[in-house]
Amino acid sequence: MNKAILQPNVQLFIQNNLKTDINKLIFKGSPFENITIQELANQILAKQKSEKKLPQWFNTKDIYYPEKLSIEQTSSEITAEYKSNLISGDTIIDLTGGFGVDCLAFSKIFKNVIHCEINEQLSKIVKYNYEKLGVNNIKTIAKNGIDFLKQFNGKLDCIYIDPSRRHDVKGKVFLLKDCLPNVPENLDFLFTKANTILIKNSPILDITSTINDLKFIKEIHIISVKNEVKELLFILEKNYKESIQVKTHNLLKNNNQEFNFTYKNNNESIYSIPQNYLYEPNAAILKSGGFNEVSYQLKINKLQQHSHLYTSEKLIANFPGRIFKINNIHSYNKKKIKKTLKLDKANISIRNFPKTVAQIRTETKIKDGGETYLFFTKNINNELIIIECSKN
Repeated sequence: MNKAILQPNVQLFIQNNLKTDINKLIFKGSPFENITIQELANQILAKQKSEKKLPQWFNTKDIYYPEKLSIEQTSSEITAEYKSNLISGDTIIDLTGGFGVDCLAFSKIFKNVIHCEINEQLSKIVKYNYEKLGVNNIKTIAKNGIDFLKQFNGKLDCIYIDPSRRHDVKGKVFLLKDCLPNVPENLDFLFTKANTILIKNSPILDITSTINDLKFIKEIHIISVKNEVKELLFILEKNYKESIQVKTHNLLKNNNQEFNFTYKNNNESIYSIPQNYLYEPNAAILKSGGFNEVSYQLKINKLQQHSHLYTSEKLIANFPGRIFKINNIHSYNKKKIKKTLKLDKANISIRNFPKTVAQIRTETKIKDGGETYLFFTKNINNELIIIECSKN
């Protein structure tokens, strides 16, 4: 932590260059002694990323930013606030504290918060920033969270963990045991310290495998922001043996879409050909896998088992996703598709279709955009079809 960065003239320079081309700035070099241009560039880039993601930090004077990777990996303020409303008590420990956004949210609910961070420099930065933010009920510990917990004799109401993916793990889908700390390996020990455990995971984590790797899962929360899945949350309660509740939330600017169901409820979908309206579930529901529940709970027809699109004769206005008015339905024929559609522009989506959007655009010469929406999919008879829609 280079304290020279906190000098008023340096902070003013950072603020004045938030809109400056960073490459041109680096080329000019640092105008300050004891501060490299790389340090200045990092402060500027990290603060830029905080404007929408961490507005409280961005709008607080003299905040010190860590490496921009820490900002990229941290929770946003909106998802941190959501998590803080899931749990309560007197004392919580965050075993993988990072930049400390989640702990700040927890500090508004819990009397005492312990922030563990193995990176000593990051821990110092977090402690300094908490002072600037006026927070006094968070204790920062520059130590491995599991190691600290083994020596801790106090009472905890909740343990929070945000495991990081190991660098040696390849591929997009990974397992909880591929992360640090290894939660499944330490789970029995963790339950000797608290009865409630909240685990945050990457959106690409496999939910079914995670359920198999853990025990005492009470709730799974899938959090999307503006239809992009941001976090998977698992709430574990010691000795809990009832059904797992799955709760999906799509946090939007003016409203939030919620859809909940019981894991493995074994409800079935109703199927039909496309009717008057087409529905596309939001990203949180798609991640949850609760496709049959959407049909069952909302009394809405599914197009095909693997298409994950729904239809109805009458409008379902509160559907948790996008709603379209169906204007035409076409059979897919590669040779006739261009003449059939007669469109210069359209928004193209595929669902359970053997070709990519790029391949379809090459075939049709249809450019992206406009007010027409085309869904390339399969119907109940496994026929390839194109549903031509407009946004409802």
